[in-house]
Amino acid sequence: MRHCLKLFLATLCALLLTACGRTPLQEQQAYVFGTRVEVLVVSPDPEQGRKAIAAVLREFDRLHSAYHAWQPSELMTLNAALAAGQAQPVTPELAELIGEAQSLAKQGDNLFDPGIGQLIKLWGFQADEFKAELPPPADIKDWLASKPSIADVRIDGHTVSSQNRRLALDFGGYLKGVALDRAAAILRTQGINNALINIGGNVMALGSKEGKKWRIGIQHPRQPGPMATVMLDDGEAIGTSGDYQRFFEVEGKRYAHLLDPRTGYPADHTQAVTVLIPAGPKAGTLSDAASKPIFIAGPDGWRDMARKMDVSLVLRVDRDNRIFLTDALRQRLDFIGSTPEMTVVP
Repeated sequence: MRHCLKLFLATLCALLLTACGRTPLQEQQAYVFGTRVEVLVVSPDPEQGRKAIAAVLREFDRLHSAYHAWQPSELMTLNAALAAGQAQPVTPELAELIGEAQSLAKQGDNLFDPGIGQLIKLWGFQADEFKAELPPPADIKDWLASKPSIADVRIDGHTVSSQNRRLALDFGGYLKGVALDRAAAILRTQGINNALINIGGNVMALGSKEGKKWRIGIQHPRQPGPMATVMLDDGEAIGTSGDYQRFFEVEGKRYAHLLDPRTGYPADHTQAVTVLIPAGPKAGTLSDAASKPIFIAGPDGWRDMARKMDVSLVLRVDRDNRIFLTDALRQRLDFIGSTPEMTVVP
């Protein structure tokens, strides 16, 4: 149920497309990366569309299997070597992913940091179902003392090492965005120029539907249904980080998976952050990675962090349901029902 709450995206579009009934539309759903995945393709050749979707889903399955953080995978093998203080040969692809993640983490002051896998495990978020149980404060204090970070990783050709044995990589806040970019490349190679890809609320639009832009809905973090819609241009991507998909509650307090590496605890000042990324070769990747440091930066730092991540279209809902957004995104949004009170910033 939670996986349906993040954004009302491709589902809304699928219903609209079906109602029109004129454009040949192929759609397939799957469960990958711990979330629901939807691929919609507009093609006059149904067989072409089905083959293209199948190619995309095969790539998603491959990425999921290769870089799973707590099931047998190349990433898990690497983490075991790092914990033992050993250097580990990796594939060129994994070396490239680590290098890219290091750059993104540095850009966001390491508030987005795929090197905090042990902290994620401490909180019980390396699982499909979460126990309503807090980690011992002493364990968090011990983790903080070692300050593990993806910055500790050394890449020498295709060999990876680290002197920090508490370092463990987890690509959960990064891989969905990479997969969006891979999907877009695969679809275009297959001759598909009009499609919508939704990976648990991280969405990329290709082309249009009968010349009309893809319109998606942005889910309110505490209310059913979308609070606003936005039309995406060709190649644009949108992503949301929220406290309402992966969380548990203890004594009425919500603990979400968005962990602040400075404190070792979940950030509790924000309900959701949505970013819209212009078309580019890494639009999908940035839609996933950029929302995390903006979310964790909180009320005093989110705007500066957005600038550091070079993101100008941002919406933030704080813990008191107050809406903050940049003027650039405000001009793109169509709110459903009455326009809510909001603070618009440059």
